[in-house]
Amino acid sequence: MVIRTMGPSGQCDNEPGAAGMALPELLAPAGGLDQMLAAIAAGADAVYAGLGGFNARVSAHGFTDDEFLRGCAVAHAHGVRVYATLNVFVFDDELADAVALGAHAHELGADALIVADAGLACALRAVIPRVEIHLSTQAGVHSEGAVRLAADELGIERVTTARELAVDEIAALCATGVPIEVFCHGAICIGYSGACEFSALRRGRSAMRGDCTQPCRLAYDLVDEAGESVVSVEGDRLLCPRDYLGIAHLPELVGAGVASLKIEGRMKNPDYVFNVVRVWRRALDMLRNGTWDATAVSALERELGRSFNRGFTDAYLRGRSGAELMSFERAINQGVRVGHLVTVGHEEVTVELDAAVAAGDTLEIRFYPGADARPDVPKRWPQVPCPVDAVAGERVVVHCKRKVDAGCEVYLIRSAGVLEQTATALERMRVEADAVVPVARAVEMLPLEGAVTVGDVPEAALAEPTEKGASARMVFAWQLMDADPCGERDLSDATVVLDEVCRAADASRTRSLMRRAGRVVCRNLGQVAMACELGVAFDVAAPVFCANRVTLAWLRGLGAGRVYLPAELVADDAERVAELAACPGVLGPVDADRPELMVCEHCLLTAEGACATDATGQVRCRDCSRRQQARFLVERDGTRLPVVIDARGRTRIFLS
Repeated sequence: MVIRTMGPSGQCDNEPGAAGMALPELLAPAGGLDQMLAAIAAGADAVYAGLGGFNARVSAHGFTDDEFLRGCAVAHAHGVRVYATLNVFVFDDELADAVALGAHAHELGADALIVADAGLACALRAVIPRVEIHLSTQAGVHSEGAVRLAADELGIERVTTARELAVDEIAALCATGVPIEVFCHGAICIGYSGACEFSALRRGRSAMRGDCTQPCRLAYDLVDEAGESVVSVEGDRLLCPRDYLGIAHLPELVGAGVASLKIEGRMKNPDYVFNVVRVWRRALDMLRNGTWDATAVSALERELGRSFNRGFTDAYLRGRSGAELMSFERAINQGVRVGHLVTVGHEEVTVELDAAVAAGDTLEIRFYPGADARPDVPKRWPQVPCPVDAVAGERVVVHCKRKVDAGCEVYLIRSAGVLEQTATALERMRVEADAVVPVARAVEMLPLEGAVTVGDVPEAALAEPTEKGASARMVFAWQLMDADPCGERDLSDATVVLDEVCRAADASRTRSLMRRAGRVVCRNLGQVAMACELGVAFDVAAPVFCANRVTLAWLRGLGAGRVYLPAELVADDAERVAELAACPGVLGPVDADRPELMVCEHCLLTAEGACATDATGQVRCRDCSRRQQARFLVERDGTRLPVVIDARGRTRIFLS
């Protein structure tokens, strides 16, 4: 049995790397008990799991109380921490139940709770004083100011950052001294987490409530004002990113001081969890032992490719967000390349291998029918079983009835070896879980009633906010990048609605807008922190998500004047937020005239072809001629959604 000693934030205290630095915690997803056991067997330092309905993966299998209790007991016997996810936004009538669920998870063995809703964080802190709380990526933390605000004003012990950040930005957040958790592997949301209402406004199911319909994985066209397609890339998955692959950046992330490396995947199968965790465990062990090198990284990446992936990218970690980020062709598993066809016979093909395969592996042959292919040619690539074990350099004959051509690439999309190894590990771990005699622990709890209420904030903070600068004229900061590129316009009579994103590169411009505007509307926690520091009059709007009166009280306590409700609440939850909406200074959506569905760091116009560059080879988004032309994202039912690219190259998609 491997025992790992963990610090209060979850970082491994007893495993220094080759340079004497502490290695980060390896945090694995657990959609159910089998996934939790697989993660423990594979060498995870911690797991995160949902219990009950208040989590961002409501369709995951989840746990019964007995399963969670036993899973926590097994985890703790192996020195593994358990974090329970409560990372959705809750309404007033749900707050008591959400707090009770957090306390119950803590009783069953959860070491920390992952939360996105500020009001829920306040309530948990008031009712369960000793509970450890981590801030979810859904809260949209992009900056040092947001990290400090979360720690100082919410008592957050750890912050999970946005996936979009580059390594140097992550290092700056780590330098705050607050433990930082970063995603290192798995699926990517193309929209900024916490800033996407696409599923809610177009499908009636909210990502902020754990019920995302994943519109980013669907097929779209991109057209001009005349309705003509402008897409030049192969494929129609224009919003579908590849999966996050950060393993080559492991030394940099460790050097940056991250507390935890988070693997995405609470909807994934146990074999995914087992394989991905064990590869990352091996990588961390290599770094600790001083055996890390580029050759090893390549081998590790191939091993990771044997589990579900949409292709891999490390673009964000390198500060990139162009077409290399995207999986335009397909939104399903792409596996890993293992060879190509050298001959094609009657119902059989010969594959020349450049990587090992095993009997029982599922191989996929990437055959592209020509433009003159018959309409009945199957659209899906043929998937065939591998009959034998073979190594790189060998040739194997595989049965295949479908038409394919010599030269087609062959990919492994299902590894028999990974499935067998996972099954063996699970069999052993299930025996341990069945044998354990778990005992729920006592948790000190204070009464919720009266502990956290709007009444905790002085009446003056809840009154109708007074005017400071006329607010009738409202302008959006992203539009000012073109309308006022030099920052010279007098904004003293205007309310400036700031951008949803405030990263390091946005800070200087955001400060300038705050100083020049009559009022500002902050749309992330970093801007709230900045507004408090500068002493400017500010309001808040989504993605600073307010769904309950405790969150409202917290925001007012920070100094917020007006609070704008998210568009999806007004659309689908008007009755539930009626009491909240009746509070002084609570208004409808800040973008009610044209609700925004999504904001992305990725520029959708890259689907039209490579970006133009200047004489130095740099891409200048501000000068891009494509940005000046009307563009629409077209859904399968023909609905046209307006698309705007701002001067920084960020995409905004609006409700038609």
